[in-house]
Parts: sequence; structure tokens; C-alpha cells
Amino acid sequence: MFQSDFLILGSGIAGLLAAHKLARLGTVHVVTKKQAVDSNTNYAQGGIAAVVSRTDSFASHVQDTLTAGAGLCHEDIVRLTVEEGPARIRELIEIGVRFTEHEDKLDLGLEGGHSQRRVLHAGDLTGREIERALIESCRHDKNVRLFENHVAVDLILEKHSGETPAEHNRAVGAWALAPDGTVRAFSAKAVILATGGAGKVYLYTSNPDIATGDGMAMAYRAGATLANLEFVQFHPTCLYHPEAKSFLLSEALRGEGGVLRLKDGTRFMERVHPLKELAPRDIVARAIDAELKRGGDECVYLDMTALPKGFLLKRFPNLYEAVKSFGIDMAHEPIPVVPAAHFFCGGVLVDSNGATELPGLYAVGEVSHTGLHGANRLASNSLLEGCVFAHRAVEHLARAWPELKGKRLPEPPRWNPGKAVPSEEAVVITQNWDEIRRLMWNYVGIVRTNKRLERAQRRMELLNEEIAKYYWDFLLTRDLIELRNIACLGELIIRCAAARHESRGLHYTLDYPDPKESERRDTLVNRYRAATISVARSALRP
Repeated sequence: MFQSDFLILGSGIAGLLAAHKLARLGTVHVVTKKQAVDSNTNYAQGGIAAVVSRTDSFASHVQDTLTAGAGLCHEDIVRLTVEEGPARIRELIEIGVRFTEHEDKLDLGLEGGHSQRRVLHAGDLTGREIERALIESCRHDKNVRLFENHVAVDLILEKHSGETPAEHNRAVGAWALAPDGTVRAFSAKAVILATGGAGKVYLYTSNPDIATGDGMAMAYRAGATLANLEFVQFHPTCLYHPEAKSFLLSEALRGEGGVLRLKDGTRFMERVHPLKELAPRDIVARAIDAELKRGGDECVYLDMTALPKGFLLKRFPNLYEAVKSFGIDMAHEPIPVVPAAHFFCGGVLVDSNGATELPGLYAVGEVSHTGLHGANRLASNSLLEGCVFAHRAVEHLARAWPELKGKRLPEPPRWNPGKAVPSEEAVVITQNWDEIRRLMWNYVGIVRTNKRLERAQRRMELLNEEIAKYYWDFLLTRDLIELRNIACLGELIIRCAAARHESRGLHYTLDYPDPKESERRDTLVNRYRAATISVARSALRP
């Protein structure tokens, strides 16, 4: 057993910032699926949005966020996040993050949905630079220990008295599959989920292979409530190339003047939205999807050729070379692109301190639902959210630390290995994996219908029954753990989507093409409730 004061699952910006801050209180164990640098943060090219310019204002950033969120943002959370943003930026700079500057000032980019230049970046590898600084800080802190290549399996729960089913248990750790194939117990006085999103639930995604919804699925199985899983943001522009796996082309390319064209060169976004290529992502992705279905083409094209090559090399040096490695020179020819699953606006329901309704459990970053994003995320607000809520979770734990410090951790129960028989037919796992991702793409993707959701629901129920049997019969492997989690998330996404009888933000259905005021509510799923329910936003706080 590995015991610490705090256990963090995940090593993106939210998890590492929390670890850096918690180290002043006690010992911290960070459990991460691959190398510490493998996270959605590391793939964030665009940047982090914050009000740091005299020409900008909190009111403007708040309004842009609310507009993108299509009526479902929690305005108190939006204001809190925006107003605390500048302090978190200063903190990142103090830790060692090197944001790009121009003439001794922070260079601010413009992205879709923003009315001002407010996106701080480090060239076109912002996420990688933030990860570098945070990992360096954590590796040099004697109170922080990283456990790489460990795959979290489930939360460890202590029986606890409470009024609701979730409160009957307290999170006191997690099981994790170690590189040697053994399952290890990690115990802690508080557990923070920072496991990121679930893009791999879909066939096409900008996310790395690790984004399989592990934290969301574990929290659901433990009794925590999840919210608004129907709102999946599809990034409009991923490179369409047979060798380009999950290669995202930053929104900043369009922010600097890139335009979208059909194969014949026709520009189409100008007839879709007044902001053209800088419209909110859901509108751009849906417009591309509609053009592909209408014309039967496999992709559209992002045209950067109107910009000088020197500018492209200076502003997007890494993107330029990466695209060129696939035989495409963006200075001279358009880039083939398609939409891909990118970001989850829903997740584990938390309060303004990142605390879930399950005692001892916090969730920060993309794994969580804070209410910031509403029905659609404003570009580059995700890294901001991760920083703000990691800080708030740590401050909340610091206030509780005098009581938590003396808490005795229970001995974890013995791990139940099931039959632990090696699978002689691993093909059943790969078959289910492929089927789920294709089913979700075709039936629960950018455009939905009642009939598609009904078909998807029936098949997902059968798949989950099959996978539950594999889980207890086969030897535990990473592939099996991740299959179980994407199957769980797939079914929950379908349930949430079926419960929303309107089109709003990222959820678009042909059966209910318009938003309805009566449906301006959040969708909740909990394993203790037989039905998916919608509740007024004022009733959401755990």
C-alpha cells in the first residue's frame, strides 16, 4: 500500500498545479497513466484566456463566455473564474512558465468567440510549456512523488454515514494497475481527480490515447453525480491525413486569418455566421459536417496562404513544421481538415471549491463540471478553469487541513482479482472498443436524432453487459480498464443526450432543432437514480 496525505489522479495542468500547491501542506502522490507529460494540457496549442490587457475587461470576458455557453453557464462561476484568472497567470509565470512576449509585453492571441485579444500563449506549444514548468517544480519537491504508467481502476471507499447514497461512502484512495501487472492500493486523506476528458469515446478525436474518461467513470461507479455529458465539443479542424493521428490544428490559425474552403475553393463560413471562421466551435464544426454530408467530400480545407510565410514561421513554428512533415506547406497550399471530438463541457459535478458530493473527493479540470462552460466552451477557457479550480480545491483543503491532518486512514480492502484468467481472445476487447467508438461517432456525434440515440442506447446496454463479464473473467489489463470506462461514458452520454429535447450549444438534434426556455436546465446522471433527470441550475450545487 502507498499512503500519502493527498492523492492526485492525472498529470495535466490542474493535477500538477494542485500537487505543487498541496506540497506545502503534506505529502502528495500523483498517479498518471503514461509519462507525466502525456495529457490533454500538453496538446493545448492555442493558449490560456485571461484578462491581462488594459484594453480588456472582466465584463467582456464574462460576456463572451456566457454567449458561447448558450444559456447554460453558471454566471457566478463564470465571474469567479474570470476574476481570479490574472492571479493564476501571475502564479504560472512565477513557477517558470515562459509565455510569448512582443516588445516586452505578453503577446495576446485572438480565438473564436473572443471579442478581445486575451489568449496568452507560448508560441504554438502553450500546453507543453506549462507542463514543463509544473513537472519541473513537482519533480524537485521532496513532498511530491510521481507514479508514471499506473492506470487507475476504481476509487477506494470507506463506509460513512450520510443522508444521500453518495454520502454513505468517503473516498480514501484508489486502486491502480502498475506496470508489472499488479494492482496497487493508494490511500490518502483526500483524492483529487484530474484525469481529463474522454475524447477516445469517439472514433475521431484530437485527444491523446489516454483520454478514456477514467475519472468520470470511476466517480460515477463510486456514487458521484455527473452533469451535462451531452455537450461534447468537436474541434472543427483536425488534420485529415492517413498518417496524422489525433493532430489538432489550433483555433489560433483561424484567429490570425485562416479561412475554410471547400474542395473547389468556395469559402462557406461567411454564409453561416457573422463571425465567419471565428464563430463558436459548435457552429463551425456543424457547418463543416453539413458541407461534407452535402457534397460527399472527405474533408474541407483550412487556407493560410494569404498570410506571409515569415509570419507563419514566427507565429506557428511547430505547427508549420509538423504539417510540413506530412507533405503540406501551409504557406503555399490549403490544409485538409475534419472535425473531431475535442472537449467535454460536462463531467463530475463539483461546487465552487472543486468538491464533489462524495466526501473526500475533488475533481478539477476537464473531468469536472463546474458550470463555467455551459453548453459550449469558449476557446482557451479550459486551461484557465484548470488553474482556478486547482487553486480553489487546494485552498479548501488547506482550511480543512487541521481536521484532516489527524485523520487515521483505514486499511484498504483486499483487491478482488475476479477469475483473473488471461484472455485467449483479445479480439473481443478490440472489437468492442472499435464498435463503441464508431457507434458513438455515427449515432451520438455532431448531429443527433431520437432514432439514432435509441439504437445507440440498446447496443450500449448490451455492450456494457458483455464488458462487465470480461472485467471479472479476464486478467486485468489497461485495454480492459479503458474499454470498461469508455463503455460506461458512452452509455451516460447517450442518456444525457436523450434527456435533452432541444438543440442548444454543442447538442444538436434534428428532432428538436431549436432551443427551448423550458429545457434550459442541466442534465444529471447518478448510478443511484434509475432515470436521467434535468434540474434547474440553482439546484445543482452539491
